[in-house]
Amino acid sequence: MDDRNSVSVGVLGSYGGRNLGDEAILTALLDRLRADRPDVRIVVFSRDPAYSRAAHPDVEVVGWEGVCRERISEHLRRLSVLVLGGGGILYDTEARRYLRLVRTAQDLGVPVFTYALGAGPLTDETDCAWVRATLSDAAEVTVRDEESKLVLEEAGLTRPITVTADPALLLTPGEGGDELLRAQAVPRDMRLVGMSVREPGRAAEHLDEEGYHQLLANVGDFLVHRLDAHVVFLPMERDDMRHAHAVVSRMADADRCTVLHGTYRPQQMLDIVRRLDLAIGMRLHFLIFAALAGIPLLPLPYAGKVFDFAQQIGAPALRGVVRETAGLLLAEVDRLWDERPDRVAHMTTRTAEMRLRATGTADRLLAYLDRTAPRPLVLAAAPTPAAG
Repeated sequence: MDDRNSVSVGVLGSYGGRNLGDEAILTALLDRLRADRPDVRIVVFSRDPAYSRAAHPDVEVVGWEGVCRERISEHLRRLSVLVLGGGGILYDTEARRYLRLVRTAQDLGVPVFTYALGAGPLTDETDCAWVRATLSDAAEVTVRDEESKLVLEEAGLTRPITVTADPALLLTPGEGGDELLRAQAVPRDMRLVGMSVREPGRAAEHLDEEGYHQLLANVGDFLVHRLDAHVVFLPMERDDMRHAHAVVSRMADADRCTVLHGTYRPQQMLDIVRRLDLAIGMRLHFLIFAALAGIPLLPLPYAGKVFDFAQQIGAPALRGVVRETAGLLLAEVDRLWDERPDRVAHMTTRTAEMRLRATGTADRLLAYLDRTAPRPLVLAAAPTPAAG
């Protein structure tokens, strides 16, 4: 294909970082682009090119971390548009890394479209300045939640910002969960409760690691005794395994737990979640997967994005994950189980509404492409002359 005449879409986000939430966002975005614009050449800018090529063999992958401006410009100048992908990438010390590449694209005359971004915490003036300088010139700015819009506004961005929803909401569950659980020796003759934990890290620096490990251990033991359940820990990042094992080590009923150790694609993890009876967790995309699967869920908000999602789907929104909330949390788990049919019905309605908003992000991008890079003209085949 001649790059000079083809439509080329670059996608930049926290891709290749082996986080299933980010990979779910990328998968949903690529699926929609392929379905609606098969003529488009797609270039994914990845933190780990080998990983991204294995996951998406039908797209071009370019590594960008540690690459000089001149080399990355060779790839950027061939693009029709650069999509700054969904997910929480605009936060202190990290935002500037992505936005430097965005500014390079803009300096080359490549328009930038932000795709259901997540933002915050964002208080560092250097990062805020990068946000103002680059996103003010973006073709369009869409964010995944109201909190992200507020964060960008407080950073000084004055242009219009559209709130849509997380692109991962467009994934659909399949039927492979039973086989995947069987491969991990998870029993299927009892109730399964999925749990998701995470590291404190830059996005959750206030977490008391030892405190929340003990809190979740108490929850796990409660689930075993109250529901006669088997607890399955679902890592959304590799380091989640370490924290899951730390929780299990504090449980009295550690023999009634499994920490999944497989390597999964987003669709596979969604299929696993679909086989659960209850979901309790911290990771945003674990909770999104539970909502998509129609599983009653209890978010454990460690950050505003999780609290915001809980509010949007009508789930209990406990503020913070600290040891002192153990009694409140156990009572909420008990109530969730008793009220699960009504909770699921309400959540399903809210999730459908969020999926529509997520579809709107893709619609806006495709409409932008149609305005700036029209679809190729398909000529109708000439009629076959009738036999004389």
